[in-house]
Amino acid sequence: MGQAGGKKCPDRGRVEASERGFNSHLVRHSFSVPKMLRSANRRGSSARIATPQFCTVTFMTIKTRFAPSPTGYLHIGGVRTALFSWLHARHHGGDFVLRIEDTDRERSTQASIDAILEGMSWLGLDWDEGPFYQTDRYERYQELANKLLHEGKAYRCYCSKSELDQMREEQVARGENPRYDGRCRGRTDIPEGIAPVIRFHIPDEGAVEIEDLVRGHVTYENEMLDDLVIMRGDGTPTFHFGVVIDDADMGITHVIRGDDHLNNTARHVHLIEGLGFERPVYAHLPMILGADGSRLSKRHGAVNVLEYREEGYLPEAVLNYLVRLGWSHGDQELFSVEEMIELFDVSDVNASASKFNPEKLTWLNQQYIMAADPVDLVPQLLEQMGKVAIDPSKGPAPQRVVEAYRERAETLRELAASVRYLYEDEVPLDEKSAKKNLRPVIRDALARLVDEFTALTTWVAVDIHAAMERVAAAQGLKFGKIGQPLRVTVTGGPVSPPIDITVELVGKERTLQRLAKALAYIDARIAAG
Repeated sequence: MGQAGGKKCPDRGRVEASERGFNSHLVRHSFSVPKMLRSANRRGSSARIATPQFCTVTFMTIKTRFAPSPTGYLHIGGVRTALFSWLHARHHGGDFVLRIEDTDRERSTQASIDAILEGMSWLGLDWDEGPFYQTDRYERYQELANKLLHEGKAYRCYCSKSELDQMREEQVARGENPRYDGRCRGRTDIPEGIAPVIRFHIPDEGAVEIEDLVRGHVTYENEMLDDLVIMRGDGTPTFHFGVVIDDADMGITHVIRGDDHLNNTARHVHLIEGLGFERPVYAHLPMILGADGSRLSKRHGAVNVLEYREEGYLPEAVLNYLVRLGWSHGDQELFSVEEMIELFDVSDVNASASKFNPEKLTWLNQQYIMAADPVDLVPQLLEQMGKVAIDPSKGPAPQRVVEAYRERAETLRELAASVRYLYEDEVPLDEKSAKKNLRPVIRDALARLVDEFTALTTWVAVDIHAAMERVAAAQGLKFGKIGQPLRVTVTGGPVSPPIDITVELVGKERTLQRLAKALAYIDARIAAG
């Protein structure tokens, strides 16, 4: 699939459809396309078909990428960038590329790479190409660095760290913006003992004009830009050099990234032009802030996205929450992945910063838990039960548990922790709830429940409910007056799903055992006066 666009049609024209492959080779196809022009009068009473004309149409396959550095975990900000890039490609029927920018040898780790791949897979953000690794492409970077040197567009810089530090200190002292002053541009002497870096020569005059899909028109004066380092002294590429080459070689049409990279884009445009590449379309996403308006950090929830999986969040809920950080579709809050793909376009993203609200994420997660097919939640619930040491073979079927308890759980971890009493024989009593509900006045009613429950031949909620109603009528009590003491008896606390369903899931044997303990508790209170 692709998008079509073009200029005003001449009387006759040609169509060129261009498709750029991984190595930036262009394959062009020319063909004529007739354009049928239809017009009608305002009342719609008639229409006429004009003579066919020919127009130039350019077909472009959208291609986006996500290019994280494996120097840490995949956090919320990175996930949103990946999501927006993925959605833009999917919306336009394009391709999504995953690239690992691992040229920082000291900080890049295999553990971080694994975490990125696992996080993307958990979220369902599948990629069409990759993962590609920059460390596999060093020859390509060196090739183009040599080309720039040969063409006089780059030069070797022998400045030592101390020399650069002194230069910047002097600039600051003069009230100038600290930047490299180009002192090695025409340098002919070659100092010994210094491995030179390679710098790209940025023009001193003029400006860079950028049309950003989110930020709009942005201008950077060249005098504010210094000659950036493209190759380090050890022969490895810098971020700036590698990203420009990779985007071109991989045919990336749209670069979607955080607006902290906006300043870099001006330098990248110079590199793109110097290398003879085609400039991609840029979209710089606004920053995500904490609820207090400060930069998002761990204390706000900017943790490894896999921690949300560990806590029992659903990937669909995480995606739904993140898509709303900077993008909206009317007042709609809940979006299926299919709806996101249908509705999302990066040009609709708001340029203002968004605030991360963990409470809103938790609310969304609960909505997804309630709306999900219980069968689909069972594997995730079983995983959570294992993490809190609950043996699912010792109680009711997990699907029944999901059906009964999901409306009261914000996460699957919370759901798992709340049903321990369904799978274990010993249940501690909440002392406050016991004192309030297990009083001498309710003893006879609980004793009658023992008789009624013992006599039941089928252990289902409807029969349990009927037995409780018979006891309430016999004791002259409202249903709730025995319902809450029974709830505390079988669960140990004051909260559960409807009591008849809860008792069914606890099971007949455990219910009778716990009623016996509740009666003993009441008897002890009576004996104590």
